[in-house]
Amino acid sequence: MTTRIGRDELARRIAADIPDGSYVNLGIGAPTLVAEYLPADQEIILHTENGLLGMGPAPAAGSVDPDLINAGKQAVTALPGAAYFHHADSFAMMRGGHLDVCVLGAFQVSETGDLANWSTGAPGAIPAVGGAMDLAIGAKAVYVMTDLLTKEGTSKLVTACDYPLTGVRCVSRVYTDHAVFDITDDGFAVRETFGDTTVDELERLTGLHLVDATREG
Repeated sequence: MTTRIGRDELARRIAADIPDGSYVNLGIGAPTLVAEYLPADQEIILHTENGLLGMGPAPAAGSVDPDLINAGKQAVTALPGAAYFHHADSFAMMRGGHLDVCVLGAFQVSETGDLANWSTGAPGAIPAVGGAMDLAIGAKAVYVMTDLLTKEGTSKLVTACDYPLTGVRCVSRVYTDHAVFDITDDGFAVRETFGDTTVDELERLTGLHLVDATREG
């Protein structure tokens, strides 16, 4: 039986891959969990598109400042040295290539790195592309955090996206509950598997030919 990992463990895994000194945006939803697992001995500066640079983790119970929220309207903290600015300036940072990494959720990722993470029809979906479009084309590296399969058992890794696109050829790496995948010229490459998951099992689940990169350094 294939072993999966939970969202908190996956967030910890993503946090470990973010280089020291990076400027990072965490998309709404599950990606916000990454903030809780950033290494304490590194300086990683979090940006939120509603106008805060130097965002900290979620506040302790009873210490919520109603004026401090992220783009998903969740309460956050501000670290020493944090800066506040206009929404337009925040988007200029995103579009201008000033972010090293962004972490986004997804409905689908294609084998060429296309990203689809919004929909007008999916239940609970945000009905507009929003700032994810700017992040997808502006960040130097785009990490996707998502389950490998939908609730119906359909793969979110696909040959070509059916959902409307957020960005074209923009995804660098996909972190799922089964494995980590890189986007390469040859399609999805399995970088790391979790538990007893195998590349053969991943090919069965996704219906795709996958490159086995698990033995590379």
